[in-house]
Amino acid sequence: MGLQILLGVLLLATISILAWVLSGKHQSFDSLESENRGDFVLGRFLRDWFYWFVDPLRRIAILIGMGPLSFNLLGVLFGVLSGIAFASGHLALGGWSILLGGIADVLDGRIARSLGIADRRGAFLDSTLDRFAEVGVFCGLVYLFRDSQAGLLFAVTGLGGSLLVSYTRARGESLGVTCKLGWMQRAERLLLIGFGGILDPTISMAWGSGQSFGVLLVPVLGVLSAGTIGTSVFRTFWIAKQLKEELSQ
Repeated sequence: MGLQILLGVLLLATISILAWVLSGKHQSFDSLESENRGDFVLGRFLRDWFYWFVDPLRRIAILIGMGPLSFNLLGVLFGVLSGIAFASGHLALGGWSILLGGIADVLDGRIARSLGIADRRGAFLDSTLDRFAEVGVFCGLVYLFRDSQAGLLFAVTGLGGSLLVSYTRARGESLGVTCKLGWMQRAERLLLIGFGGILDPTISMAWGSGQSFGVLLVPVLGVLSAGTIGTSVFRTFWIAKQLKEELSQ
């Protein structure tokens, strides 16, 4: 069932991309895009399309009076629900919950900028509550793979690496150096775990190895772990280099 839903969503996405391009809106300037957001590994084209695709939700939210904090809290809720779903063995549900949390994460900032209320308090709550959501997800993954050495190692390392990616950037900004570089930022992490969770039951069943789950998700967590640790190490050295150059000037 999870695979069928995913295929339906991908078909809808493909149709909407064609409509977006044919309408010429892919060439328009996005005034609601945040300048603080790092580059998306899949490219600006897909990122801009996704913002356009979910924009009706932004308009509806503003119409009914839902502010950015509501979506910050929804993001945490979906993160916790994802962790519970993973911990109870419902991998596809956990994956969908992560992706829904990602949509909420996109909408909070765009609503704030639409209403002209984006400020430092909102940025702090957005970033901090995102970490609560991620902890919820990874706690569920840690419990899910409690009997798998590789799965448990990758889940724990992925949690630590994800927090380090955010910490290195935040610590650098506190010292006046902004680093948005790296291939394993929040959007990439959401997509990896989300699609990994959705597809894992089907892949595990088709693999025929006797494993009921984890055939796809364990390698995905391995990639995520390596990517987050690599990104945080890269940011550490990059920021340190910038600070050293500032001292020598």
